[in-house]
Amino acid sequence: MKTKLFSLLAMCLLGGQIVNAQINEDLKLEKRIPVLNMGTFHMGFTSDSNKTEFDENDAKNKAMVHEVARAIAEFKPTVIVLEQKANTMDVLNELYQSYIKDPNIKIVDPNEVHLLGFELGRLAGVKKLYGIDYSKGYNYMVNKNIPEYNDKALYEDYINVVLRQLRASDEGSNVQKMLYNTNTKKSLDAYINLNADMLTHVSSPGKSEGADEAAKYYHRNLIMYSNLNQIPLTENDRVFILMGASHTAFFNMWLERSPKYELVNTLDYLEKFK
Repeated sequence: MKTKLFSLLAMCLLGGQIVNAQINEDLKLEKRIPVLNMGTFHMGFTSDSNKTEFDENDAKNKAMVHEVARAIAEFKPTVIVLEQKANTMDVLNELYQSYIKDPNIKIVDPNEVHLLGFELGRLAGVKKLYGIDYSKGYNYMVNKNIPEYNDKALYEDYINVVLRQLRASDEGSNVQKMLYNTNTKKSLDAYINLNADMLTHVSSPGKSEGADEAAKYYHRNLIMYSNLNQIPLTENDRVFILMGASHTAFFNMWLERSPKYELVNTLDYLEKFK
């Protein structure tokens, strides 16, 4: 009897999954908007505690990033979206217009926006850049404030191992290989775990301090995704998004399920840098 009941339940669950999958497919637009969602480390100043060592003023590094821009230009983006606040974009777009006219203009302390975003836009003939960032206070090191919490050994071991692996993948690598490694599924999954999911293991008895902080980060990314959805797009547009890799990882989850967008595999365009 128990076996029959289990089999019936399994069939119902599987049937529900098949129906839901079909509904998701049926709801998708006939012509979805292609999106190439690329994660990066921050190439200039960042307040992130885990900063990647990178000399943004080095001519060789700049040339290598520009080669990445040429590879991404094969995607033929018509819209470029950046991890920048909307209220800063007028000033940034003025600088971008100057860059289009003269790619050799001096930019003090350039970052990924200038090195990659500007050059890609110039190559693709994109006229305007969009910003979707949203700031929200968030303490992803909340464990430091809790002497004892559930799964402490698991949490600390996981964080240490993953950080070592991520740093090892960057150590001695050129910027092109670093960008390839950053956009692998393994790395993007690790960024979600580091910044949010693993925090659910951090809580003192009867509380949820880690989950509360993780919820803030989920909320920040949801607002950023909402900001993306407010950009005026047509079915003929092709969207390129450039953000810190943890944001990229969150966006991939939503873009994969979206009825409006078609997620493009970033690694297809970075393959030669593997």
